[in-house]
Amino acid sequence: MNPFFGSVFWLLVTLGVLVTFHEFGHYWVARRCGVKVLRFSIGFGRAIWKHIGRDGTEYQVAAIPLGGYVKMLDAREGEVDPALRHQEFTAQPIWKRIAIVAAGPGFNIVFTVAAFWLMFVLGRTDYAPIVTAAPQSMAAQAGIQPGDRLLSVGGEAVTTWSGSFDIIANALLGRTPLAVTVRGTDGMQRALVLPLDRLPAGEDVGQYMEKLGLQPAPAPAIVATAVPGDPASRAGLQSGDRIVSVDGTAVKNFDELGKQIAASAVKSPKLVLVVERSGKSMPFSVTARMDSEDGSAPRWVIGVTPPAAEMAIQHYGPFKALAQSLDLTWQRTTDTFSMVGKMLTGEASTRNISGIVGIAQVANAAAQMGLDRFLEFLGLVSLSLAIINLLPIPILDGGHLLYYLIELVKGSPVSERTMIAGQYIGIALLITLMGLTFYNDIHRIILPS
Repeated sequence: MNPFFGSVFWLLVTLGVLVTFHEFGHYWVARRCGVKVLRFSIGFGRAIWKHIGRDGTEYQVAAIPLGGYVKMLDAREGEVDPALRHQEFTAQPIWKRIAIVAAGPGFNIVFTVAAFWLMFVLGRTDYAPIVTAAPQSMAAQAGIQPGDRLLSVGGEAVTTWSGSFDIIANALLGRTPLAVTVRGTDGMQRALVLPLDRLPAGEDVGQYMEKLGLQPAPAPAIVATAVPGDPASRAGLQSGDRIVSVDGTAVKNFDELGKQIAASAVKSPKLVLVVERSGKSMPFSVTARMDSEDGSAPRWVIGVTPPAAEMAIQHYGPFKALAQSLDLTWQRTTDTFSMVGKMLTGEASTRNISGIVGIAQVANAAAQMGLDRFLEFLGLVSLSLAIINLLPIPILDGGHLLYYLIELVKGSPVSERTMIAGQYIGIALLITLMGLTFYNDIHRIILPS
């Protein structure tokens, strides 16, 4: 699928699922509390589908898919039939109103736990934390060597690249030195410190990660398969051969191998490869050929495939998966609040915030990586939606909960004048936040580095 249309499609799937679950939380608890629900809407604006249920609730899907709402019987919005007064929202005890408002974010948290649980039951595939460092990068200067395996990051044991990256990204936001323990290709363990405090202030995680230069290690220059009938196979190369050099230029990994084949074949397609087999070095004469795969630009190839990357699969039974899901939910929650705190204190840049464009791009990328990755993405966005809605900003769920807490303290509802003023403040804050996220998304597209 085209990346643009893929991003739009998976964004709509994401919003459709998460908004429906959020609004269903409000709806379900409102019904259990005896409040009459007039409309359950997914999206805003003109309805493109509508159905009146036997309970009298109008269910609809609207044209603008950026949210949704549950409209309840409310005396603040018009006259209420005395016969229905007991089903009116503001007539309910305060604990019921709190439960109804908190149910939306609450259901998003439940969805996060469920999505993570299913991900672990199905099996969460990830790369092993085998890394390398870009030349002259901060990671290289700290002592990271090609093929190092991360054992612990920031004092926490790690078994996957994603788990390592999460801890590193959080440390990058605060620009604090980070201790890591690695095991080299020689089997020896080393304790290193990544001096993240040397990073400049005001940049986003992507820019910090680029300066750090730590990345998953590319596949070694070992032949997994010599494709029958292709140049390498005809020349005598076999599975398990390690390619040491191409025309006298040493290659350390499969990426370097491809680049060196292209560089040498431009001069002459007849290449000399030195191969290590059973501890012995052997030269082979290989004639590269031009090939185009899946409509891509033609390139020089010899017909060898790389070894599969080492994977780390987190696969658990139902009960263990639940424990892991709760633990991951808590970890992501603390990470999110930590990031918000660092942005409020100026330790981290607001350029780390993404908006609807960024979410669409990540949704498409996650979907292409498989169901487990998409479930993880849905869980993370659902958790973010819950946390954002719980912020004490008027017009959000958290703002309403703040009003109810004030009502509990003072013994009477917040005045209508205060609520109207709060709505204006809330709208202004949301417009500002949306403008910032949109700017960040466009900035990343136009000036990605």
